[in-house]
Amino acid sequence: MLLDVLQKYWGYSEFRTLQEEAMSCVFDARDSVVVLPTGGGKSLCYQAPAMCREGVAVVVSPLISLMKDQVDSLKTCGISAAFINSTQSVAEKRQVADDFRNGTLRLLYIAPERLVQPQTIEFLQQQTISFIAVDEAHCISEWGHDFRPEFRELARLRDSFPDISIHAFTATATEQVRQDIAEQLALRDPQILVGSFDRPNLVYRSERRDSILDQAREILDRHKNESGIIYCPSRREVDSISAELNANGYRTLPYHAGMTDGERRQNQEAFAEESIDTIVATVAFGMGIDKSNVRYVIHTGMPKSLENYQQESGRAGRDSLEAECVLFYSLSEFMRWKKNIEDGSDAGAEAAMRSLQAMVDYSTGVSCRHRSLVQYFGEDFKLDSCGACDVCLQELDEVEDALIVGQKILSSVVRQGERFGSEYTSLVLKGSRDKRVVANGHDGLSTWGILADESQSSIRDWIGQLVSQDFLVRVGEFGTLAVTPRGRELLRGNVTPKLLRAAETTTRQKKRSTKLTASWEGVDRELFDDLRILRHDLAAEASVPAYVVFTDETLRELSRFRPSTVETMIRIKGVGEKRLATYGEPFLDAIRKYCEQSGVEFDAWLDGADSVRGSATSRPRADASSVEPGSRSVKPRAFDLFREGTPLEAVQAETDRAMSTIVGYLSEFIQLEGLTDPTPWIDETSFDRIRLATREAGTERLKPIYEVFEGEISYDTIRIALACLKNEEALSE
Repeated sequence: MLLDVLQKYWGYSEFRTLQEEAMSCVFDARDSVVVLPTGGGKSLCYQAPAMCREGVAVVVSPLISLMKDQVDSLKTCGISAAFINSTQSVAEKRQVADDFRNGTLRLLYIAPERLVQPQTIEFLQQQTISFIAVDEAHCISEWGHDFRPEFRELARLRDSFPDISIHAFTATATEQVRQDIAEQLALRDPQILVGSFDRPNLVYRSERRDSILDQAREILDRHKNESGIIYCPSRREVDSISAELNANGYRTLPYHAGMTDGERRQNQEAFAEESIDTIVATVAFGMGIDKSNVRYVIHTGMPKSLENYQQESGRAGRDSLEAECVLFYSLSEFMRWKKNIEDGSDAGAEAAMRSLQAMVDYSTGVSCRHRSLVQYFGEDFKLDSCGACDVCLQELDEVEDALIVGQKILSSVVRQGERFGSEYTSLVLKGSRDKRVVANGHDGLSTWGILADESQSSIRDWIGQLVSQDFLVRVGEFGTLAVTPRGRELLRGNVTPKLLRAAETTTRQKKRSTKLTASWEGVDRELFDDLRILRHDLAAEASVPAYVVFTDETLRELSRFRPSTVETMIRIKGVGEKRLATYGEPFLDAIRKYCEQSGVEFDAWLDGADSVRGSATSRPRADASSVEPGSRSVKPRAFDLFREGTPLEAVQAETDRAMSTIVGYLSEFIQLEGLTDPTPWIDETSFDRIRLATREAGTERLKPIYEVFEGEISYDTIRIALACLKNEEALSE
């Protein structure tokens, strides 16, 4: 039954790892704690059983934006779902209440603080509740990385609903946190299911922060026209980085708690609908991202724990396709987090410091990033090389004379009396005449300038690597360096450290090559671009995130197999019955048109294939070549033609691309150039008529304007006009 539901509504014919076991717990009404990594299909573990159980499933979710995204996605699959939160009007809440009482809902999402209110409990007791699912359950544990006091109140649920099973779901929880979750929710003999914490499709990199804008741009340039997130440690940096990137031609928007609710909602919707490529946000503010095709996550500062980093970086590649996670760290971040912990009165300060130190060790370490992450969560990593991090991809060069370099560093620490930190020690070793060094007479030490030929940043990195390998230890409030017993062995020459340095830029870029990978094999990139534009338009018309229409994974499958009929399209992974009924014809039309114009065959590879649907169990391990697929895009040539005012038909003939692709390129060109005059491509009369229509229909959606003209003016013409009108609006603000 569960597999039938999975096929019918979501278009999957197999379970992912532990999904069947987790769903069975819900189906059989046995309490459970389920830990699955982001992208592991955690939500399906309670959504699918909700379609098999009598009554309404109540889902506890702390993030308002995530509620809306999940409900939108469920409705697109043909499932009756709703949420109750503070963003709704009285009339909207009343409608949800009516649907609940009438028994038409299958899932109801509620925030924890609302759920525990007496009136909410009484309201829910009016209807049959099938089960309760607590999402982001780590928030209930004070040992977790995101403890929220309001979650503690959920302990009341057992008394209020004694005969209903309760199921906790999270992506990040150590064994201690898992046990605490079970105790706090008063679970009865819960089944505890823990999936692998490894995300093999993610490439992890860690680099010392230097020129952060240039470092970020290098990554964005590898991911042109792809979605990504940049996390920053402060609101000020969010605003400045977003503005700087936009000034350099990138499409970003900021997102932080200093903005109004409306501004945040508008920017997140623009990101979800793919009107922009990159959202720049503070790490402290939970965005509730449920976007499956995030291809890169950048941290411009060090998070306070590996739990935080695992969750935030885990928002990349949720569709199981390759993605990149890059951390730019500085030890000043460590000192800031350390001071916050020491200044606070948190009873869990000791655990917080351990988590912070693990974060530092990961950032500066020289061992496999995948291994470091999964071992932190208590999981063995059996591979010799992950093939998907800067260490294993050999993007860092090993220092040949590591023993001598290590001895020089430790000798300086000893001669300085073990009373100074990393920054000061690097100055001495570099041979700086900083006034502090001179005042302390350390310019007269035998180790002063002993590493003068090395960069100070390399010396700081090596100090961090020696700390991570237990040759040095940071002690006291100011993180002064001291030599450990293992370090004494190093000084005697009995043990050799592993020290790495960043490879030369050209070498590093070569290693981060852009060859095609298995996940792109056979995909028609031009057709994929066309379908991506179509998806954006349909999502904008429906005011839903782009992934709700189809995921990137499904678009790749459509572009690989090029189905020509409903019968062949339903065989594509991720195409359920409701999505097929809603979006099948527009996508089939686009595929047919592309194949006819390009002279390529329909239904490629489908003959003889048992199924192309599957689950998402085939998750390729990313490698150095998996970050950016090859591209045959002619966009730069199209932009040059647009600058010359070339008519669209001529641009199409010159570039040999579908008209939908050309119009998509033009809309992007108009936005980037800030144009307000579309008359080189559409007639002035149509532009004026569309301008008048927007006074009633607005400029956010195409369909209401299209309906005003009853098909007399095409979607392409409207889209071009709106691009110019939005620029006019921006100039008038």
